[in-house]
Amino acid sequence: MIGWMRHIPRWAVILVCVIAALLLFVGASAHVADLLSHGLHPYGWAPSWLNLYWWSPALFDTLAVVFLIRGKRRGTDLACAHHGDLAANWYAVYGIQHSSFAAQPGLQRMTVFAALVLGTAPFIRRHLTTGPAASGACDRKAPGCPRSSLRGHFGLGSPQALWA
Repeated sequence: MIGWMRHIPRWAVILVCVIAALLLFVGASAHVADLLSHGLHPYGWAPSWLNLYWWSPALFDTLAVVFLIRGKRRGTDLACAHHGDLAANWYAVYGIQHSSFAAQPGLQRMTVFAALVLGTAPFIRRHLTTGPAASGACDRKAPGCPRSSLRGHFGLGSPQALWA
C-alpha cells in the first residue's frame, strides 16, 4: 500500500464513513418503503427475478450502515459488494426500459455514489477494525489482533474511540 494511505486523517475516515452510512441508510429506507407500500413486485415492467433481487439492498444496505457506524471493515466490503444493485438498475434502464442514462436521475445518483464508495473504500478500509478488535480487548502485539485496527493506527484506547 502506498505510504500516504496509512496517514489518512481520522476526520477524513469518519467523514467518509458517515456520508456512506447516511446514503446507504437512504437507499435501504427507499427499498423498505417500496416493500411495505407495493409488496414484492412493485415494478410491473420488470421480471420477477429482478423485482425480488431489488429487495436485497433493504437488508445489505442496512447491515453496511450498522458495520460502518461501528467502525468495521465489513461495512466497506458490503457497500462495495452491494453495487450489484447498480448493475441491475443499469440493466433495467437499458435492457428493459430502453431508456438512457441522461433520462434517469436516480441512476445518475447511484452511479456517483458507487464511484464514491469504490473510490474511497481502499483508503478507509485499512483504518477500520475486523472481528476481535471491535471489543477493545485486542492488544496490537497479541496474535490474531488485526494490525490495521484503529487502536494501533491512531493510538486510541479502543476502536470505539474513533466515534467518541
